[in-house]
Amino acid sequence: MIGLGSQLIKDPAGLFRGIAIMALVGVVIYFVVQKLSGSSSPNKSERKAFAQAAKKSKKRFKNKENQTSSNRRSKPVTLTSIKKSKRNTSVHLTVIEGKKGKKKNRASL
Repeated sequence: MIGLGSQLIKDPAGLFRGIAIMALVGVVIYFVVQKLSGSSSPNKSERKAFAQAAKKSKKRFKNKENQTSSNRRSKPVTLTSIKKSKRNTSVHLTVIEGKKGKKKNRASL
């Protein structure tokens, strides 16, 4: 604090120039690190697709949960209605593109 105060009194332009240079160097280093980490992680689009699929799945599950709870209150549950509901359900899956052609390198015993 004392050093900064004396620098501010003696040479305020130099102090502000030094702070600006340090900030500029920090921004440049930040962008270089971001660029390098982005190129080493090609799975960014896969992660985005997975997050989107998970969000859709949660939304669908919430809607299904709300419908089943309202259906249970309105209709009495019987064995035949349970069997029919199990047959009529369909599963919607989302395909996430990836490296399908690459085989795993496994050690043989």
